[in-house]
Amino acid sequence: METTVAASDPQFAHIRIVLGIVLGLALTTLLKGMAKFVQHPGRERIYGVHLGWALSMFILLVHFWWWEFGLVRVHPWSFTSYAFLVLYVVVLFLLCTLLFPDDLADYSGWRDYFQSRRSWFFGIMAALYVIDFVDTLIKGKPYYEHFGVEYPIRNAIMVVLSLVAMKVRSERFHRAFVIFAIVYELSWIYRLYDYLP
Repeated sequence: METTVAASDPQFAHIRIVLGIVLGLALTTLLKGMAKFVQHPGRERIYGVHLGWALSMFILLVHFWWWEFGLVRVHPWSFTSYAFLVLYVVVLFLLCTLLFPDDLADYSGWRDYFQSRRSWFFGIMAALYVIDFVDTLIKGKPYYEHFGVEYPIRNAIMVVLSLVAMKVRSERFHRAFVIFAIVYELSWIYRLYDYLP
């Protein structure tokens, strides 16, 4: 019964629209950026780490959009919860726009661009996982605890790795980090939503 009430809550409907608009812009940015590689395959050389983070961001966006279904259980809404959700999607959007600038005229290619902007990208990514942690705490102790001990460890590891990635140029580290991020996020999604023990 509570779910039915929350689902018809005009606040919830309004929040979903706002989040959907920003998430839609983020997805559009990613998809348009990746489409350039198909439209103009010889213009710029693809950089695997950059493309990996684009895929990782796509997975994060799709995961966030799916997770929105769970917001139907949040009732009543506070402005603090709403503000943190808006901040969350704005940060996701910023990460997508950092991955795909309007042009590469000032850079020798995607590798040069990504490496020159890695401090911004990974600094904002570290902030994303801190925001996610605070956002989860705001929703109450039962909500936070249902993720188990893995959740704070996951966020702490991603913050630390992002801070390291801001400083380290090593190709091996960056390849390993993006592969870890993609594989772990897919595993996390599967275990949260699809795994039936």
